[in-house]
Amino acid sequence: MTRNAVWEGSEEEAAVRAVVKEVEAAWAENDADAFAALFDEDATLIGDAYMRGREGVRGFMAQGFEGPYKGTGVVVEPLEVRFVREGVALVFTRGRVEIPGVPADTDDLAFFATCVMVRRDGGWLIAAYQNSKATSADL
Repeated sequence: MTRNAVWEGSEEEAAVRAVVKEVEAAWAENDADAFAALFDEDATLIGDAYMRGREGVRGFMAQGFEGPYKGTGVVVEPLEVRFVREGVALVFTRGRVEIPGVPADTDDLAFFATCVMVRRDGGWLIAAYQNSKATSADL
């Protein structure tokens, strides 16, 4: 039995997947505080910029939600959740940015991402996140 098989379909996997949905919800509300609260205190996020720490994520997203991300949303689908050890999960996702008035199938809006989540104080937080533009037609 693989290490991951112990956790597949478990409450822990459901909790990790729930964090992904919370990312969508915080973005939909353009709520930088709620978005940043999903990250560990010393998390790293690499996307449009390099963000270090929960406060770095919050500051960047606050500016984004007042500027280029204002009124946008994201749709994120977990492709795989892999537990590498107790309390550490790798989450591989695909997603897209939703911009009002722009067709959802616009190529430049799709992305793939890798996320490392850690269990802290009974919940899951994002410790590291990196996304890249999706170039595959299999979105």
